[in-house]
Amino acid sequence: MSRWIDTACKVTEAFIAFCLAVMVALVFGNVLLRYGFNSGIMVSEEVSRWLFIWITFLGALVALKERAHLGVDALVSRLPPAGKKICLGLGHLLMLYILWLLCEGSIAQIRINWDVSAPVTGASMAIVYFASLAFGAGAALLLAANLLKLLAGRLDEDQLVAVQESEEAAALAEVMDGARAGADKPAGRTPR
Repeated sequence: MSRWIDTACKVTEAFIAFCLAVMVALVFGNVLLRYGFNSGIMVSEEVSRWLFIWITFLGALVALKERAHLGVDALVSRLPPAGKKICLGLGHLLMLYILWLLCEGSIAQIRINWDVSAPVTGASMAIVYFASLAFGAGAALLLAANLLKLLAGRLDEDQLVAVQESEEAAALAEVMDGARAGADKPAGRTPR
């Protein structure tokens, strides 16, 4: 299961990179055509906006898998393992409920906007709301898999905290630990 999730995330990351490249090409090409040739790409703004929405939702999905979202673990990190498990389980259940609401709302918006055409491309505006549905379904699968691992007891203690320390915070902690270690050493005598 974990290998399948990793493969799906790699494919998602590749799709995000592709969308970003298309978005950059459209915007740069449009600027170049406007200033250089007094022309432009009609669909550039609309498609770029849609791609940005998809990149945002899919990036949030990858960040969820990598536990890279911002969070505060000041209380949870000090709890014993049983308390961490309870908090993680409750947090996952709450997130699954919120994702249910997100998917339900996304499906409603897709139905409402299915026959609404975009002003420039003429494509269905439901494309925009499919991004939130894709995020909701993917995030629910990730959280459900993680919840099953928790219930089966296959999570290590370091995985019981749903957020991870940022690289900057880890580097700062190393610097502070080094400064404390230097301050704890005896001063020693200096020659006069």
